Amino acid sequence: MICYYNHLLAPLVGVHFPIAKPSVLRAENPMASDLSSDNSVFRGVSSSPPIRRRDLVFVVNPRGFSSFSHFFVCFLRKCLASRIYYACLNEGFGAGANGRTGKEWKKLLPYLQSRLGSDCNICESLTSGPSHAIDITREAIREGADAVIAVGGDGTLHEVVNGFFWDGKPVANQKTKAVHSTALGLIPLGTGSDFARTLGWKNDPCEAIERIAKGVRSQIDVGVISREGEGSHYFINVADIHLSAKAGYYASRYKKFGNLCYVIGALQAFMGHRNQDLRIKENEGEWQTCSQVTALCVGNAKYFGGGMKITPNADPRSGSFEVVILQDFKWYDFLLKLHKLYNGTHLSVKNVTSRNVYTIEVDDISGSGSIFIQSDGEHLGFLPRKLSILPAAIEMIC
Repeated sequence: MICYYNHLLAPLVGVHFPIAKPSVLRAENPMASDLSSDNSVFRGVSSSPPIRRRDLVFVVNPRGFSSFSHFFVCFLRKCLASRIYYACLNEGFGAGANGRTGKEWKKLLPYLQSRLGSDCNICESLTSGPSHAIDITREAIREGADAVIAVGGDGTLHEVVNGFFWDGKPVANQKTKAVHSTALGLIPLGTGSDFARTLGWKNDPCEAIERIAKGVRSQIDVGVISREGEGSHYFINVADIHLSAKAGYYASRYKKFGNLCYVIGALQAFMGHRNQDLRIKENEGEWQTCSQVTALCVGNAKYFGGGMKITPNADPRSGSFEVVILQDFKWYDFLLKLHKLYNGTHLSVKNVTSRNVYTIEVDDISGSGSIFIQSDGEHLGFLPRKLSILPAAIEMIC
């Protein structure tokens, strides 16, 4: 894990340290913030008493970092204020995006300090592996963090979003004096960054830091995926079923090739692929048969697969999903119509249908148990599944 701090810790900037589990870092270090906006995550004050500095804790993959960390964690617990901003970077040095995320993050730290360091304590918290960002996020919210900021791609954002929930319910702030909920933030540095595209954001970390500095919040929807006898799983971008989910499953093995991984994954998924009859139930209605399904995509946002505008009318503030179903596609259909899938004009293509729903249940008529499902690029297993929208579930720094 890496920590980057305010002027109190300037001599120790750049030291890397692992944290086995998220913890609250406390200190009494009062100062007034000059950042305005009533709905800003950086709450200012107009008069005394002074407020304590906020902390930004960035969660970074710890692979290869030094053992000096234990001393540093103990030191920080004595130095840092109790209000914490967590930013989860799950694709760290030598890891995700062929190591690019970590390298870019290291370059970004000086600008982050210069832009926010006078108003906040800036820290980073490490992930120790898959799903650790979920645990860190939950702990941050329970401890009254003002914002949890995901640094990386859609996979990192996906884990942080899942950290906002526990046992089917939103994680609660355990601090009795909290004046607002924990916000979600994003600094896109990953391979895909498809959710950022929906909001019209560039893959520009400096631009993202400016958004964080302004701190304007907007409520966004979250999707939840459930199955009888299993826990709930949450997504913010797109959930997809059958061929596209299988392609995503294979693509995850080739992340080191960047966006080319999606092409490789798709080619591998086509080998032995067969369109399948599915049954679906929309908005708690009657079951319907959907024949020869190639792919079924449930969009809370517009893009997936590294820029493919698969659900072009989806809006994470609309309170509903857009469901796009591709039926009876052959391999050559994708070659001929790929440009339409990327620019979002495929809804006019034969055998492509779209509808808006609040809930949708999907099952495999054959009962083979072999139809893939994924959300935000994460493999979730196989059908059946129920997908439901949670309107305005999270406040996001936009």
